[in-house]
Amino acid sequence: MQIDQIPLDRLSVSKANMRQGKKPPDVADILPSVIRRGVISPLFVRPNCADGHFEIVAGKRRYHASLEAAKQGQDDITLPCIVLADGDDADALEVSMIENMLRQAPDPVTQWESYTRLVKEGRTVDDIAATFALTELQVKRILALGNLLPRIREAYRAEEIDAETIRHLTLATKAQQKAWLALFDGDDAYAPRGSQLKAWLFGGGAISVKAALFDMADYSGQIVTNLFEEDGYFADSDAFWAAQQTEIEKRKAQYLEDGWSAVEIVPPQNHFSTWEHEKAPKRKGGRVYIAVNNRGEVTFHEGYVTQKEGQRLRKAEAEGKDVTALPKMARPELTTTLATYVDLHRHAAVRAELANHPSVALRVMVAHAIAGSPLWKVEVQSQRTRNDAVNESIETCPAEVQFDERRRAVIACLGFDPERLTVADTTYARCSIGPLVERLLELPDLVVMEVAAVVMAETLAMGSELIETLGIHLSVDMARYWTADATFYDLLRDREVATAILAEVGGEAVASANAAEKGKTIKGVIADCLSGENGRPKTERWVPRWMAFPPSAYTTRGGVATVKAAERARWIAEQERPDEPDPDAPAIAAALPADVDEAETVVSQVPEEADERLAA
Repeated sequence: MQIDQIPLDRLSVSKANMRQGKKPPDVADILPSVIRRGVISPLFVRPNCADGHFEIVAGKRRYHASLEAAKQGQDDITLPCIVLADGDDADALEVSMIENMLRQAPDPVTQWESYTRLVKEGRTVDDIAATFALTELQVKRILALGNLLPRIREAYRAEEIDAETIRHLTLATKAQQKAWLALFDGDDAYAPRGSQLKAWLFGGGAISVKAALFDMADYSGQIVTNLFEEDGYFADSDAFWAAQQTEIEKRKAQYLEDGWSAVEIVPPQNHFSTWEHEKAPKRKGGRVYIAVNNRGEVTFHEGYVTQKEGQRLRKAEAEGKDVTALPKMARPELTTTLATYVDLHRHAAVRAELANHPSVALRVMVAHAIAGSPLWKVEVQSQRTRNDAVNESIETCPAEVQFDERRRAVIACLGFDPERLTVADTTYARCSIGPLVERLLELPDLVVMEVAAVVMAETLAMGSELIETLGIHLSVDMARYWTADATFYDLLRDREVATAILAEVGGEAVASANAAEKGKTIKGVIADCLSGENGRPKTERWVPRWMAFPPSAYTTRGGVATVKAAERARWIAEQERPDEPDPDAPAIAAALPADVDEAETVVSQVPEEADERLAA
């Protein structure tokens, strides 16, 4: 194949070029390289009607970048071109599409290998950046992959490791990388990734330098920096918090000296809500709230009072009183640190007692699952899809109707709004969990267990291995809950599967007789066999193999999600099954409080009496 150097003024863009259009293309990414090195990759051209002129079939952006280079003072520009034989526009368009669509950017590891070779050949980072139209930082980030062990680089190339995890691994020592690889390659361990990896490498949550209130020039601790983040972060979070707290106390003292009535520090475990407060200037008793979060960030909310204090101020103004003469709100009795000290000790005491009262703990757990908390987030499994026919089938199936009746009974028992859709609420409201716990404390253990069962059923994940485990353990009989409906027949579109189902419900002879029929006919015969119409014997209590517990497939092609989930569940059970009983189990059981045994008895009674209690 011959490559000719053709002057720029003898070229134009062909109408057959897939990128042809009136608007010039954006060439900012390749222009620096074209200016520095010229066009290296040849264009595809073909002769046009003017003698000695050619039209570009593929290479429009390189052509326009060369035009821009000419405008910036480069003279006598020629472009490397492969001249195609004369052909129709379809041939030219195919060449254009192939040349454009077969391009694929190299993966980062391949880029690293190439850049490393250039560095060995004497190229600098500046040279590489200019040649490939990149920034120096982008080149340095690629070269940083050289800090990684070869095994990690190959896993990244194979997309077994994500980009964020790789960025953090470039900061790890070789020993840390080997330790992480041992976790990554192990069967029984979890290799931390992303932000968890950063915490694993440096201990605790990483805090950005941007969060510091104090002067970094006075900070003597270690700062970790890397090529992938604009700012560094603190290697020792304890040292950061010590310096940050000192600065916060200084700011608090300065606010008080400036005449603010009070300054309150809101610790990370709490949250300052502006909607619970009102703006008020310093002269009207406004105070400053210093909110601190777990990332070390500090926000200063100046000039706020509580809603109750705001009402008091408005009432005084309405009565014509001088609000500046009103007595200031008293300074809090406890400092923020002392208040935290008290909270932690009280929490420890309540936690210890709660662990001794499983019956109460059960009710608190159920309340958390229903109402949520700052530490709990429970989601209800959605029963909706984008297919309206599937939605209607689920809404009207016996299982859903039966479950909703039980859910309605629980909603009524808890005193919730009858129009409430679910027992569990995905939106946490601080004011709701206390009264809910009190209501559950009033209910007998057996009823609380039934409430827990409904909440657990609402939040049970669809398609998980747990569905398979529970289906077997509970001996779920799908024939009680499902019969073939119009949606099922409409979704059944595989001829091989439909024929196998027909053999199952109508017999091999019927399946063979209809094997050559259209899919619609085969499904019609299946429906006749299941309904007993058109002279077919009725097949009772049939469910597809995929729905049964355990599930199975009709073909060897795979792709049955329930079968895969069942296989995973069996594998997990085999891996987790203990080889020998724990020799300490009798001693542990003997040490449990008496009411634990009573709870076991209660649990065993629930299946027998649940229907009668809910009906009552």
